[in-house]
Amino acid sequence: MSAAKEVVTATPRDGKFTKNVARRVRVSGKIPAVVYGANQPSEAVIVDPKQIQRILYSESGHNTIFDLEVAGAKSTNAKVMIVDWQYEPIRGALMHIDMKRIAMDKAMRVQVPIHLQGVPVGVKTQGGILDQILREVTVECLPADIPTHIDVDVNELSFGQILRVSELPHGGKLKFITDEDTAVAHVVAIREEVAATADATAAAATGAEPEVAKKGKPAAAGAADDKGKKDVKKDVKKDTKK
Repeated sequence: MSAAKEVVTATPRDGKFTKNVARRVRVSGKIPAVVYGANQPSEAVIVDPKQIQRILYSESGHNTIFDLEVAGAKSTNAKVMIVDWQYEPIRGALMHIDMKRIAMDKAMRVQVPIHLQGVPVGVKTQGGILDQILREVTVECLPADIPTHIDVDVNELSFGQILRVSELPHGGKLKFITDEDTAVAHVVAIREEVAATADATAAAATGAEPEVAKKGKPAAAGAADDKGKKDVKKDVKKDTKK
């Protein structure tokens, strides 16, 4: 899936690239990047993070194939895809990306998001809840055939029924690499813990305090022990007087 005429312009990065140099690049409003693949040597470049963010936040996201134009390069523009990226953990700023050159005539493997469409009958009429287990599926296809996402209708999914990878809609251009028996989604019962929580909430609303099991002897047993001790003391005093 290609971005709409998105062309990323990069500047070659020469010399030893230390942390200080990388910091200066980021201060200038750019970020370091690496491009490799297609039986060509890796190349260190500098790119505009705003362009990269537009691609990452587009509908096709990191599966977007776009043109990379390296200033001063003798070769023509390369078709590339973002395969790795790094964010600054505190501010969330983009720090670095890796790009891979793509051969448009060779099949490749990518992960594609799965979008569930509709409300299952198991939720509408059978009191269950929809649980999506798998959110991305790995497929193999030509770069031009990479879908932005796979939509699947779950309206007929009933209670206890499992939707599997083999049931996902796809044409002959896609091949699933993920095991086709892998569960994607199912309708399950609401857990009993929810009912227990509701009972606890109701008790709190009425002001009732929960019973607490106290450590030590029961009150009756404790009273009996105290009475026994007093009787012993009385007997001792009588013996002393005699």
